[in-house]
Amino acid sequence: MKSKKSNFKMKSNPFFKKKTIVRINDILNILNLKKNSNNSIINDIKTLDFANKNDITFFHSIKYKNLLDKTKSNYILTTKKYSNLIPKKKNLIIVNNVLISVSKITKLIYPKSLDDNTDDNLSKLKLQNNYRNLKHGNNVLLGKNVLLGSNCYIGHNTIIESNVKIGNNCVIGSNVIIKNSIIGNDVRILDGAIIGKKGFGFFPSKDKNLRYPHIGMVIIGNNVEIGCNNTIDRGSLSNTMIGENTYLDNQIHIAHNVQIGKNCIITAQVGFAGSAKIGNKVMIGGQAGISGHLNIGNNVQIGGGSGVIKNIPDNSKVMGYPAKDIRSFIRESK
Repeated sequence: MKSKKSNFKMKSNPFFKKKTIVRINDILNILNLKKNSNNSIINDIKTLDFANKNDITFFHSIKYKNLLDKTKSNYILTTKKYSNLIPKKKNLIIVNNVLISVSKITKLIYPKSLDDNTDDNLSKLKLQNNYRNLKHGNNVLLGKNVLLGSNCYIGHNTIIESNVKIGNNCVIGSNVIIKNSIIGNDVRILDGAIIGKKGFGFFPSKDKNLRYPHIGMVIIGNNVEIGCNNTIDRGSLSNTMIGENTYLDNQIHIAHNVQIGKNCIITAQVGFAGSAKIGNKVMIGGQAGISGHLNIGNNVQIGGGSGVIKNIPDNSKVMGYPAKDIRSFIRESK
């Protein structure tokens, strides 16, 4: 999977360039908080589970309490309500609204993170002849630092923007747009799919809605099929992930930070809200909706048209709105 003209490198964040130096007082300043005498350098902003000691992280929901004792970060952003839960050895930053503060900090560290315009560095694929056994249609455009494996096919009018990595034996249909993504081997992406755009993240305000930066990526495992007109948003701080051997039907929406496991089958018009986690071998019927920040276990079956608003344990079969055990649903429907 080599290209002579590509220097794609997997850094901590290969898609968005960080500000050279950000100190804790720079962060406190944009949050209108009192400056700290120890003006340490902050390396990055990450979620609790991925943050290192010089990263800033945040705690905004009791759902993530189990991660507090595990996080390596020395700087934790939270509200007064949760301040007593933070380990005493950590540096506590108390704000009124955690997610709005995270948005401001992300923009500070990644100044161009809200810029989701079309790539300006596109060139016609026919001018690049470094790719092994590549077949493609008309009007295919590539950005800089695109890695394409061997034996791939790309359909007409498809755009692959800068810093995308695609494995071997992949088939990408016509009118597809891919950005901010790493894609495995033997993946099929059907016509009209859009992968790696920013998520639907903003905070309502009576004066002006505040956009939320998305600096994550989309990671797609081997032997995945993405149906026509699927929309898969990149992550905000973490990544949107689809496990190997998972098949997605047409017109499915996957929001930012969603994680879908291996060997799943998801039929048409299913919608996943942000940060939902789906286990392995999950089957979901058409037009079902999965609320955000939920955990769906392994071997779960969800009937078509269902609305899932709470966690579902392993080996469950559910249906209805709100989704409940399928035997209860059938009994109550008689």
